[in-house]
Amino acid sequence: MVTVNRTEALITGFPGFLGSALLKRVLARGDAPVACLVQPQYLETARQRAQEIIAGIDRVDGDAVRLYEGDITEPDLGLGDESLEDVRELYHLAAVYDLAVDRDLAEAVNVRGTEHVLEFADDRDVDRFHYVSTCYVSGRYDGVFTEDHLQEGQTFNNHYEETKYRAEVAVQNRMDAGLPTTIYRPAIVVGDSQTGETNKYDGPYYLLRLLLAQPEWLSVTFTLPGSSDAELNVVPRDYVVDAIAYLSAREETVGEVYQLCDPTPLPIPRFVDVLAEAAGHRTVTLPTTKPIARTVSSRLSSSLPLESATLDYLDHPTRYACPKTLQALERSGLEVPAFESYVDRLVAYVLENPAVGDEPMV
Repeated sequence: MVTVNRTEALITGFPGFLGSALLKRVLARGDAPVACLVQPQYLETARQRAQEIIAGIDRVDGDAVRLYEGDITEPDLGLGDESLEDVRELYHLAAVYDLAVDRDLAEAVNVRGTEHVLEFADDRDVDRFHYVSTCYVSGRYDGVFTEDHLQEGQTFNNHYEETKYRAEVAVQNRMDAGLPTTIYRPAIVVGDSQTGETNKYDGPYYLLRLLLAQPEWLSVTFTLPGSSDAELNVVPRDYVVDAIAYLSAREETVGEVYQLCDPTPLPIPRFVDVLAEAAGHRTVTLPTTKPIARTVSSRLSSSLPLESATLDYLDHPTRYACPKTLQALERSGLEVPAFESYVDRLVAYVLENPAVGDEPMV
């Protein structure tokens, strides 16, 4: 395997869910020291998490992680006197991961923030730029969306999708202009397939928590007219960060886009059934329309764990394929585990950790 020479890496999005896991992988493969850009309000959390990560890795000392206060919404990342001129590799994970995000916030973080990070990378002439996008730059593309797709005239479900799309367009433009870049597009990321751990109950977790809020002997779910033809493409956190760690260490992945999705996802009705079976709930499914479902979810949101933005994914027309990813990971031993193989761990984690919320780190 050809690896890339590194002196110091910078990670944005720490101590977030994916950023924390990726830091652990990067340190474990010997790429230290690693700088982490941390918003001031999360600095103490970042210190604690960094200490926990370092303590769990052999032959890594306390100087392996260097925390820098900053903010991607500010020019030069708000670093002040900390120029970080020796950064050779940059992992950009920081974003607002929230389907109901306000337009102005999504614009500030996902679009302008990414532009600031790109300028930082250009100014320091980094050897590698790694950008974590999302499969849902597809918007409501009607068909199979692969790594070769991006600007397809698609419409979008929400501001999150649209701003992540515009951010990736900016990244691809810089990549085409010569910035050595690799882009990773995860599908919907859920908890760790081994432990169930997650830091945020959103997306598919709304469906699970809706079930758990009802009696086990009879729980009501609903289906939309397009649900039977739609798929819910979810991947566990450990697969995503393992794939990024593997692909980012290879020189031949420069200039490529990789979709980290499930090549054989479950249709929506089967996905809901699998969730219900894991939770031990008997269900009855009621057909309804999206306007009615949206009205009901809005009225019940104060008493039940509902987010109306999730409804758009119950009749989502896009299917995701990842031929480049499958080829690149062919000899790695990495593959997406079947949802049925780890759903019990996701459910157990939710039951054991009811205090976890659905608020994004901003």
